[in-house]
Amino acid sequence: MRILFIGDVVGDKGVSMIGDYLPKLKQEIKPQVTIVNGENATAMGRGITLSIYKQLMSDGVDVVTLGNHAWSNNEILDFIDDTKRLIRPYNFPRRTTPGKGYTMVNVNGKQLAVMNFQGRVFMDNLDDPFALADELVDKISKTTNCIFMDFHAEATSEKLAMARYLDGRISAVVGTHTHVQTNDARILEGKTAFLTDAGMTGPADGMLGMQPESVIQRFLNQRPARFKVMETGRGIISGCFIDIDDKTGHATHIETVSMTDDQI
Repeated sequence: MRILFIGDVVGDKGVSMIGDYLPKLKQEIKPQVTIVNGENATAMGRGITLSIYKQLMSDGVDVVTLGNHAWSNNEILDFIDDTKRLIRPYNFPRRTTPGKGYTMVNVNGKQLAVMNFQGRVFMDNLDDPFALADELVDKISKTTNCIFMDFHAEATSEKLAMARYLDGRISAVVGTHTHVQTNDARILEGKTAFLTDAGMTGPADGMLGMQPESVIQRFLNQRPARFKVMETGRGIISGCFIDIDDKTGHATHIETVSMTDDQI
């Protein structure tokens, strides 16, 4: 089983990069499942709308994951409970949070579980992702041993800790949130694939997808500033693909993908 995972889609440029280049990427990589983090997909760079979700699915995405900006666009409250393949971090308070934190995808008769969790270091103090991952993995493992996690977290240490904690119990842990692709793709001792951050998909020449001017001014004067998504220039598409042994659920290969539209 081959999984293609695309990191944080940012703004209109990110959505258009998926539409323009995901089919070409899939033709080259030939994944059975394509997962995309869409928590920054609106024009303002925060949240997702129903029309964007449908657009991503029509462009060949199988599952859309979210993160700390899941609720930045209030429209999501009207449709997240009705979407089968849009998941938010599982460790939001379960009694009061709409949507779900994992989904199952049928891949040639084999089930792949896709989970979404959010870290707590330098982020909101959600429910314990480690304890809840234990609980969810125990539950899912009764159905399948092919399990993928998008761990949306700030600290590299927390991401690696989660991968080490679940090593041998799930197929892959791939980090999102920082928008900067890391150079540490590897398979851990227990055969769990790991990448600290998949990077972002959107404006290549911005600062994490934002217009540089306002970000630089924030550093210069330490005053609050409204960051706007960069709309001009090159686009970039980033992520990774992972091969999983269908029988054991063990990862056998992980490789990063990152290219600008002029390279494509």
